[in-house]
Amino acid sequence: MSMTEPREIYFVYDGECPLCRKASMVLKIKQKYGQLYLLNARDNKHHPVLNEINKMGYDLDEGMIIYDGDQFYHGNGALQFMARFGENRGLFNLMNKLCYRSEIVGNIVYPWMRGIRNWLLRRKNVARIDNLGLKDQPIFKSIFGTTWDDLPPVMKKHYANRPYTEDVHVIEGHLDVSCSGLIKWLAPFFLLMLGIPPANEKNVPVTIKLESDKNTKSLHFNRVFRFKSGDYAFKSQIIQIKDNKVIEVTHSRFGWKMRYLWEDGRVKLQHQGYVLYAFGHYIPMPLTLLIGQAYAEEVPTDDDRFD
Repeated sequence: MSMTEPREIYFVYDGECPLCRKASMVLKIKQKYGQLYLLNARDNKHHPVLNEINKMGYDLDEGMIIYDGDQFYHGNGALQFMARFGENRGLFNLMNKLCYRSEIVGNIVYPWMRGIRNWLLRRKNVARIDNLGLKDQPIFKSIFGTTWDDLPPVMKKHYANRPYTEDVHVIEGHLDVSCSGLIKWLAPFFLLMLGIPPANEKNVPVTIKLESDKNTKSLHFNRVFRFKSGDYAFKSQIIQIKDNKVIEVTHSRFGWKMRYLWEDGRVKLQHQGYVLYAFGHYIPMPLTLLIGQAYAEEVPTDDDRFD
C-alpha cells in the first residue's frame, strides 16, 4: 500500500454493528493521505462505491471495506490500512496500530474481532446486509462454481440449502458401515472426536437433516445412524474457506479439510488434511499418516436418489 498524493478514501461499514459504528466515529486518516468519507452500507445500497463492491464480490457481512480510489481493502486488510495511514492519536487508532500494523498479529486478532461483531449483531437480532444476494442462491453454488449448472437434479436438491435462512432438507437412506482393524484400535479417538461411528454393520438406516444457519453461510449436517445396538448421532458443520475448499467441523472442533468437485458424473470430496478449529483459526493437525486420508463420492442414480 502506498499513497503519493491526497485522494478520496471511503470507509464502508455496517451501521448496525456497534464496533463498526464506533470505528467510523473515531477513525481519522492523516490529512496528507486524503479526505475520509463514511458510507453506512445499509443506508447507501446504491452508492457507486457499493455498486463496485458488489461487482468485485466482496461480502460486507464478512468485514468492513476501505476504498482508496485504486484498491479495495476488505476485513483484515481494511484494518491494516487504518493502522498504516490512520492518525497517531485517539485510543481506537492507537489500539488499531498495535493490533494490525503487523500482518501476523492482525491475522491472529481479526477472527476474534469478527466473531464479537457477529455475536453483537445476533444479540440485536439484526439481519445480515447480504449485499451480494447470497440468501437467494444455494450455499454450494459458489462451492461448485462453474460446474454447478452441470449437476443433475438430485444433487441440486441435495445441496439446495441457502445461507442466512432456516432452510431444512431431509435425506433418508441406508449405509453399510465397516471399519478396519486399525480403526477399531482408534475407536476411542473417533468417539472423542464425535465423528464417524467406528462400527461394523450393514444396511444401517440413516437420517440426515441438512439445516441452514440464519446467522452464517455454514451448513449443519445432523446425521442419525440407527444401529441395532442403538442410535448414534454424528453432527458437523460445513464451512466454506474459499471457492471449492471447505472444512467439515464436528462438535469437538476437530475438522476435515476437503475440496468439492463434480467430475466423471459424480461429486468427489478430496482430502486436504485435518484441522482443529480454535479461537476462529483452523490449526493444521498432522494426522493423515496415523488415520489415513478421507475420501467420499456421491453418485446420482436417478432424479431423487444417489449412492
